[in-house]
Amino acid sequence: MTTTHPKNPTTHPKNPTTNPSSVIRTRFAVRFLHAMKKLNKKTPPSRRYHTIRAAACASMASAVGPRRAWSRAILRKIRARTLHDHLIHKSRNHRLITRRKSAGLRGNPRDQEEVGFRQEDDLRGLVPGGEGMGFCRLLSETAHYIKCLRAQVQVMTNILDHYSSS
Repeated sequence: MTTTHPKNPTTHPKNPTTNPSSVIRTRFAVRFLHAMKKLNKKTPPSRRYHTIRAAACASMASAVGPRRAWSRAILRKIRARTLHDHLIHKSRNHRLITRRKSAGLRGNPRDQEEVGFRQEDDLRGLVPGGEGMGFCRLLSETAHYIKCLRAQVQVMTNILDHYSSS
């Protein structure tokens, strides 16, 4: 038996036929479309990309919930960014400059151990919140993050197809 609620389109977790990917896709779609409704049409095109991207990231992270480290990291980053943007907006004398330091070992790339560590550091930089994790947990979070990114692409492609055919 599947139980659903109109405001929370999740399926009961005890149902063995429930596909977790479809639940995540549904949650993401609802949250993303709600965020898109709020998008201001007066937003300049150069800023619109960043707004849509932030809405997609926030929608996916909130659809997954706080169970995953990468979703907690994204939500923390968005909250900090919103606060920072608010403070920058209040004092127009500041500029927002973000630089991403590339993490990795220097040395001979032919050495297999260094290459392995470099790849691990690169993976830590790609997965939100991956900096402080053990390697096994990093791999688990990476797999889940990739699964969610695929779901996000599917939903956004379906939305685009739906609205472009209308």
